[in-house]
Amino acid sequence: MLGNQSPAATIGVKNLEAAKSFYEGKLGLKPLEKSEECVQMYKCGNTTVEVYESEFAGTNKATALTWFVGDDLKKEVEELKSKGIQFEHYTDMPDTKIEGDIHLMGEMKVAWFKDPDGNILSIVNQ
Repeated sequence: MLGNQSPAATIGVKNLEAAKSFYEGKLGLKPLEKSEECVQMYKCGNTTVEVYESEFAGTNKATALTWFVGDDLKKEVEELKSKGIQFEHYTDMPDTKIEGDIHLMGEMKVAWFKDPDGNILSIVNQ
């Protein structure tokens, strides 16, 4: 069944060239061979991220993609900030404190940011 298969995150963007600049230049993702004109695949850990052009880009109001960075969370936040990434601060989440750009929810720590199309991405300490 699907529990034994590797999923790929799929993110719609308005302009693939602008998205490539963000995902490759700011996030450091390495492109795989392009299979279609309006699609770019990236290798990420043990899975892939598919970025494709869509008229519905950025309409999701929830987190589209999360990277699990473990104890490197603070270091990753600082590195992304040095590349111009601005982090989101969600002040209406119950039982959550914000320290700098990191949301603290018990043992879980999360930092959220958006790509140029408004897709919500996050990094978490798990």
